[in-house]
Amino acid sequence: MINRRNFLKTSAAGTAALAGNQLFGNGPMAPKAPHHAPKAKRVIFMFMHGGPSQVDTFDYKPLLQKSHGKEYPLTGPRIVSAKTGKLMASPFSFKQYGESGIHVSELYQETAKHIDDICVINSMNGTNSRHGSALLELHCGSDTFVRPSMGSWITYGLGSENQSLPGYITICPGLGHGGVNAWSSSFLPAHYQGTPIGYSSVKAKDAKIGFIKNHSSLPMNLQRQELDLIRRMNTEHLDITGPDTNLESRIESFELAYKMQDVAPQVQDLSSEPEYIKNMYGMDRRSTENFGRQCLMARRFAESGVRFIQVSHGYWDQHSNLEGKHRQLAAETDKPIAGLLQDLKMRGMLEDTLVVWGGEFGRTPTTQGTNGRDHNNVGYTMWMAGGGIKGGLRYGATDDYGWFATENKVHIHDLHATMLWQLGMDHLKLTYNVGGRDFRLTDVYGHVVNDIIA
Repeated sequence: MINRRNFLKTSAAGTAALAGNQLFGNGPMAPKAPHHAPKAKRVIFMFMHGGPSQVDTFDYKPLLQKSHGKEYPLTGPRIVSAKTGKLMASPFSFKQYGESGIHVSELYQETAKHIDDICVINSMNGTNSRHGSALLELHCGSDTFVRPSMGSWITYGLGSENQSLPGYITICPGLGHGGVNAWSSSFLPAHYQGTPIGYSSVKAKDAKIGFIKNHSSLPMNLQRQELDLIRRMNTEHLDITGPDTNLESRIESFELAYKMQDVAPQVQDLSSEPEYIKNMYGMDRRSTENFGRQCLMARRFAESGVRFIQVSHGYWDQHSNLEGKHRQLAAETDKPIAGLLQDLKMRGMLEDTLVVWGGEFGRTPTTQGTNGRDHNNVGYTMWMAGGGIKGGLRYGATDDYGWFATENKVHIHDLHATMLWQLGMDHLKLTYNVGGRDFRLTDVYGHVVNDIIA
């Protein structure tokens, strides 16, 4: 009987065949058939780390404006950070935009110009009001256990459209509040984990995938021979030890890094982009250059076949001085977000690109500290655009003051189920067996929000 080890030893074509599988897209990241016809091919997730305030951005509350300084008249949730104060009106003006007439605050005037392409979900709610746990719940579906991130689940279910790039990229992610677990593959094979480009402490212009750069004195053909030798030794070791997803993923990572040497630097190189495109993203301004660069890279990676791209911005945790800090943070993101939406639409990509915006929770309508707001996980706002989602729609609602989700509640599990559905996957069927149990992104919860699907 010929086993794989003997085959590799006796067949000169063995290693070449294994390498060929990668080169022709037959590896674990090859595109996979969805459960049903998808409306979206990819996701761009804009994560606002820290929790932007819904009542100061996309959830207009006239009664809150009239009740400044009064006590919250309903029963509020337990506050976990500090003692809460009285109701605080938003210091920002709101106005209606687009044919839909949705109210948006002055903080997001540029994004508001695209409101007819956006579905604003005002009834988001999660399980946890602490940054670390809430961040993991948003990214991984669990606030208490280390689980695969949504980008990992998506690439596990669908693979990647480009075998020379990672299927899942996160640009300038934070290292706190869950850190690498936010883009981890956990118990899924490691090749489904996110590939970070820089970190939040690194400017986007300096964020590179540095490890893929080949040494100038090492010719590509010689490097190919070295990788073939390493692959042969690793596969022989697997025949002795049996299946080992960590080692198998390491083999895949070597092959991917080899192919990325030419492709990834070209995608990250923005010099070929026309100046008007760069300016559209705000790269001509100091305040918006950094996040604008992230968003433009996200478009280029999406255009190149990457399945899930995350860009991150923050820190939106204003327990005091909310007016000053929220104004600054929104100014850094407003034009880049609008630029991304406009660019995707110009290229016909918004139709099959699902764009998601939001933080790990929102903030209270009551004051805290010196004109700040506390964490609020029971009623806040996220929005989605493109990818078969209805535009110009305000879905769900909080109470009259903006604290609790009261109408058409959307839990994080429901958001995940809806994202997967738009990508052609049934969250009930996207499972992975570990320890005798089938796990999924939505655990034992979640419903697709059909009302927001076009």
